[in-house]
Amino acid sequence: MELALRHPVPPWTLPAGFSWVPWSDALLAMHAEVKYQSFHSETDAFVFPSLGTRTGCHDLMAAIRYRPDFCPQATWLLAAPNGYAGTVQGLFDENRHGGIQNLGVVPEYRGRGLGRALLLRALEGFHSVGVRHAFLEVTATNASAVHTYRSVGFRSVKTLYRAVELPDPDTAGVGL
Repeated sequence: MELALRHPVPPWTLPAGFSWVPWSDALLAMHAEVKYQSFHSETDAFVFPSLGTRTGCHDLMAAIRYRPDFCPQATWLLAAPNGYAGTVQGLFDENRHGGIQNLGVVPEYRGRGLGRALLLRALEGFHSVGVRHAFLEVTATNASAVHTYRSVGFRSVKTLYRAVELPDPDTAGVGL
């Protein structure tokens, strides 16, 4: 999905007790843990197996951080009253468009508009460094995420199909 960033990002409001934590290299492991908590039991973990394990999430987070096109201004943790509620990372592509990576909200905090807040905060970060076009990939079956992205103005530009073997429902969750 893609979005032109022609105008400043609309404001967002966090619920009481939540706050923003900007990127710091000291938080790499925490981003990885929040990513794991957000994705390990979701379809995305079957599409992208690294999201299904703590080690995979840590390796993915390190790979994102140490890329030369990493955008710290679009990379955030969302602090909750008792830990962290979500994470998002940003990268630039070869045209200096902003790529939203692994926007995730921990299950116990979903349904509060936090995914939208993370998205808007990342877009604001891209806008602050002159990025005028953003993109992301989303699993088509994640209806709430697709709805959120569309409500902000993202539009589908292409559909990719990926063969994925889902576990037997009788053994789902075993080994996760």
